[in-house]
Amino acid sequence: MTTTMTTPPLTSQDSLARLAEVIASRRGGDPDKSYVARLFHKGTDTILKKIGEEATEVVIAAKDGDAQKLVYEVADLWFHSIVALVQFGLTPADVVAELERREGLSGLAEFASRPSTLSAAP
Repeated sequence: MTTTMTTPPLTSQDSLARLAEVIASRRGGDPDKSYVARLFHKGTDTILKKIGEEATEVVIAAKDGDAQKLVYEVADLWFHSIVALVQFGLTPADVVAELERREGLSGLAEFASRPSTLSAAP
């Protein structure tokens, strides 16, 4: 009797983890050959500025009602957010863990439980 091993299907979390690994691998790369290396080379302010730009593009796509453009822009926002996570030694799994911690909490209860230094509304 032979036993065949099946691998579990990949999840979105796996895809984000792989993307974070690729981003992290580019951290010390040549900024003339890699966009991600260039972002890391320019530093945190540049990374954060790019996230702000991408967030604005998400809002514009949503306001325009263009679903395909919205997906494209959210992908850009997620990508640049992962660059920021890597910059700070974090991973998408850290974000997923936080979302899982919040599961089952009302948004208002979660917001009320935040330290006063975190003032952004959910």
